[in-house]
Amino acid sequence: MTPREAARAIWQAALAAGDPAALVRSHLRPDPGWKRVLVLGCGKAGGAMARAAEEVLGDRIAEGFVVVKDGYTAPLERVRLAEAGHPVPDERGLAASQRLLALARSAREDDLVLFLVSGGGSALTPAPTPPVTLAEKQDVTRLLLAAGAPIEELNAVRKHLSAFKGGQLARAAQPATVLTLALSDVIGDPLDVIASGPTAPDPTTYATALEILERRRIFVRTPVSVLDRIEAGLRGEVEETPKPGDPIFGRVTNLIIGNNALVTDAARATAARLGYRPHFLTRELHGEARGVARELVERARALEPPACLVAGGETTVTVRGKGRGGRCQELALAAALELRGGEGLTVLAAGTDGTDGPTDAAGAIIDAGTVARGHAGGADAQRALADNDAYHYLRTSGDLLVTGPTNTNLLDLYVVLRR
Repeated sequence: MTPREAARAIWQAALAAGDPAALVRSHLRPDPGWKRVLVLGCGKAGGAMARAAEEVLGDRIAEGFVVVKDGYTAPLERVRLAEAGHPVPDERGLAASQRLLALARSAREDDLVLFLVSGGGSALTPAPTPPVTLAEKQDVTRLLLAAGAPIEELNAVRKHLSAFKGGQLARAAQPATVLTLALSDVIGDPLDVIASGPTAPDPTTYATALEILERRRIFVRTPVSVLDRIEAGLRGEVEETPKPGDPIFGRVTNLIIGNNALVTDAARATAARLGYRPHFLTRELHGEARGVARELVERARALEPPACLVAGGETTVTVRGKGRGGRCQELALAAALELRGGEGLTVLAAGTDGTDGPTDAAGAIIDAGTVARGHAGGADAQRALADNDAYHYLRTSGDLLVTGPTNTNLLDLYVVLRR
């Protein structure tokens, strides 16, 4: 098996370990004490999670609704499924968030609201509060993404422009019992950040949101309505998101049922089975993708072959060019530029959700021949990286990793093989 084949086999094993259906089935049990069960959900894994819930709960489900990213569907019988825009929210997501809130408000004291949440849920459930419009919320989302804001910062702002996020779905569902099963796509698994924590207490404030806009240097470009909303919150004229200790969480249980540890553990085990000595770095890898690429290559060079360096996490990209790509593709291209001709390193960087940035690729698998292959196809690796155009370069070099929707989302996987 070639190193590229080994990298792909490690990737497939990691995805299988994060199967959301199996995780839901292992944490959900039917309880005859509930009068009705309402199934709500948002996120890229929502369809697969809802299908598993249907298998476990059957006709105990009175009604249900989940919203997923385009293409992340599953065949459902009792739960209605809708698709919406991601990473920039759209009108379909607005309608979906309104439907989810309406269902939550319909819950009675002897009902169970089962909320299935996974990464992507925040963008899929825009519920802008006046005077903010959907278009203006889209604008601030784009500004934060282009500025390289990590998901924690992005969601802290979005929670304070929303009627859905930051514990407000739990507020809508009271006095019903709420059970949230969450797949974490966030480093450290903070419940308030996963999909912006619709059923979790929110420790951030309007002051937090304002500080982020200022620190990311996008304050002057932020829509006036967004600033008006935040400033009204600072003056106490609009209600804060519910905080830790709020009594609305007395009948709310939030469970993390899967995270990046499943992915990295499976990667290490598979690498060992394939004859590579596994070395685990971290599952909290973060930072600018280009800098992280250099660090991974340097660390792998220090290992005695055959070795496999494994890491999980989520990097960021500060967009300065006009090309296409995502954080994993940018990391892969930057790593390719670090490799010397004939060097026995192979690097895989991919998002477990199957889509890296606004592209159809999950990421890429590169080696010491990537730059030469791209050059032979008429592409310039340095120019592509400078223009944030990793996607077109890696397509030319034949190194894109394209999986289609995986129906899970457990952060990114980084694998460096040394032969």
